[in-house]
Amino acid sequence: MSKQAEKPEWARVAEAFEASGQTQREFALARGVRLSTLQSWVYRRRRGEATRAEPVRRNRPANDVLRAFAVESDGGGHWRTCRTPM
Repeated sequence: MSKQAEKPEWARVAEAFEASGQTQREFALARGVRLSTLQSWVYRRRRGEATRAEPVRRNRPANDVLRAFAVESDGGGHWRTCRTPM
């Protein structure tokens, strides 16, 4: 495929790969494209689908969630996760 290929063209290639049932390596060899370029566009396509999904709803701010957990040691090299009082 031409190095100057446009984004929409690569998006279609990534979509064709997803529908092909082949491994990325097999698909790249069959189409004559670089594996790393195919991987990059498949990643972009999948990431784009994930960002279009419904956002995660939180009941409280993320910082409060992070503060709710801590890691403590028993002094003997063992660690455990525990909830901290809020």
